[in-house]
Amino acid sequence: MAHLLFKDVNKVYPNGYHAVHDFNMEIKDGEFICLVGDSGCGKSTTLRMIAGLEEITSGEFYIDGELANQMSSRERGIAMVFQSYALYPHLTVYENLGFGLTLEGIDADVIDEKVKQTAKILGLTEYLERFPRNLSGGQCQRVAVGRALIRKVNIFLMDEPLSNLDAKQRVTMRSEIKQIHRSVGATTIYVTHDQTEAMTMSDRIVVMKSGGYVQQIGTPYELYFHPRNLFVAGFIGEPPMNFIKSVVSGGKIKAGELELDLTPVVKDVKALEGKEVVFAFRPEAIKVQTPAKGKEGGYELDSVVDLTELLGDMTNVYANVGNVNVILKVNPHHTPEMGAHFKFFVPYSAAYVFDCETELAVESDLKRH
Repeated sequence: MAHLLFKDVNKVYPNGYHAVHDFNMEIKDGEFICLVGDSGCGKSTTLRMIAGLEEITSGEFYIDGELANQMSSRERGIAMVFQSYALYPHLTVYENLGFGLTLEGIDADVIDEKVKQTAKILGLTEYLERFPRNLSGGQCQRVAVGRALIRKVNIFLMDEPLSNLDAKQRVTMRSEIKQIHRSVGATTIYVTHDQTEAMTMSDRIVVMKSGGYVQQIGTPYELYFHPRNLFVAGFIGEPPMNFIKSVVSGGKIKAGELELDLTPVVKDVKALEGKEVVFAFRPEAIKVQTPAKGKEGGYELDSVVDLTELLGDMTNVYANVGNVNVILKVNPHHTPEMGAHFKFFVPYSAAYVFDCETELAVESDLKRH
């Protein structure tokens, strides 16, 4: 295991492009960290700086308390799994797994023991004599993970390792990688554009924005229920959070015929007077029926249904509220007809408000659930 510390780490390329801005973070021994964000946000560049494949322009990077800026990749004790499997096509699974150990001059008996042990962990025992061309995508990815795992390093770096797999294989490999992490305990930094991977696998998530700016670092729960700003709120969650933009007047916002009182959901509504804000709620947070009196309050909204998508366990309803398009998740047995008026309820605890000028979440005393 390894403890990592980043202090104001920046990456600026010779052409002047600033890929990563002031990256600050402490990663504890054995943590599983995911870096997520849109294309060009600097997540892969950050991973390559950790690996020693990119020089750090400024700032300090420590591994177990030792400054690592000038350390070679070998000295850092890192194993990396790439998006492409990078297996040697002319070598068997057994030979691919043991290749790195062979280069280190380790005895054949020790290599044989480690290869068989790693193959057992990854369910590859029966494939040891096969070549990569005779394996499925998921099996090839397991070999790639195994080649990193067999070295017994303290830090695993993974750069979108599941992106070449189909949906079913990705689900299987997600659980397998998480189980491997639990058994090995190595500190793991995982880059992905898939928020589902990040939410299901990580201890903490780093959300980055184009230009290399960190937007928020937190647990999956914190990012989902307590997004720091508009970018995180819109990035985390599928379908994305609904946004209704308007100007605050008399403590209320108006969008077409829609009028909402912000007093129940904002700590200091007077401070927002005259400002443009975004009222937001998640598609799955709505309720189809208004709760009985005495229960939690909220907003009752009327919409017109434009389109529905039956997904089996639920239905996506695309609707119009106050001339604003929204997406709602509803029980498939209560799917409204297209063109119908559809009333739904947004509990106060599920409502968010963001200041358009700062893009930050407005303070609230509500308990999110």
